[in-house]
Amino acid sequence: MITILGSINMDLIATTARLPEPGETVPGTGFATAAGGKGANQALAARRAGGEVAMAGAVGRDDFAAPALALLDEAKVDLSAIARVSDPTGTALILVGGDGENMIAVVPGANGTVSEEQARQAVGKMSPGDILMLQLEIPTATVRTALEAAGQRGVTTLINTAPLLPEAAELVALADIVVANETEFELLSGQTISDNAGRLDVMKAMHTKTGQTFVVTLGEEGVVAIRDGEVFEAKGLKIEPVDTVGAGDTFCGYLAASLDQGLDFRSALRRAAVAGSLACLTPGAQPSIPHAQAVDSQI
Repeated sequence: MITILGSINMDLIATTARLPEPGETVPGTGFATAAGGKGANQALAARRAGGEVAMAGAVGRDDFAAPALALLDEAKVDLSAIARVSDPTGTALILVGGDGENMIAVVPGANGTVSEEQARQAVGKMSPGDILMLQLEIPTATVRTALEAAGQRGVTTLINTAPLLPEAAELVALADIVVANETEFELLSGQTISDNAGRLDVMKAMHTKTGQTFVVTLGEEGVVAIRDGEVFEAKGLKIEPVDTVGAGDTFCGYLAASLDQGLDFRSALRRAAVAGSLACLTPGAQPSIPHAQAVDSQI
């Protein structure tokens, strides 16, 4: 069983031939809305990977709430721990350039109300060996409470360090599995990393000190990880990306689900990397998340 405690958004997505420079206005080529939020994205990815998934978080009582939850509801994610609050449903304003790269501004709204009590209640329903997945788009005090409660209950914790906050380092120290992109990992480590060998040295040193599993995603280069003293590498697929906005969340959801389903770590990492690649082929965060059949056929 996987529980995601995290953000739920509506994404407002504009496409442009290229991303603007600071202070510059560029013409748009398209506009769409899609359900998003890192928590909800990862919940849907874990569910489409075949996991049994519950989502805890908050939405507003506005017109965005229902569409923000629609794909989760359709996928039969357990939504009973989602609060309805007076704050507006969270939104993300996304620009996608012609090369598939993106810029995102997130307005937390209801996500900022997700409380420590909600965290305690969500973890209280979990069993030892279940997986709790967290990100940093809800209050850090709530994330900390959830990590501490999960540790006391024997629940495995996975934290995705996006978006990276000043408090991230202390929160990361409480998790069993840490997933970061290369920029986030360098900032977390507090060291300048100039190449892959240097990154691996830092990962080994941090792993030796804490015993935690570290997973660093490297975009088109794949992913590198260290777990139980062993280094793992996995490649995704060679693709021409359309939109990379959902790739990281897809990776996290598939990794959690694959581990929960009993896959060995190497296989889980490869499956997650392939899923992340496939998520780059369709616009939007949640609409781009592939189903298990499509992923497993590419492995």
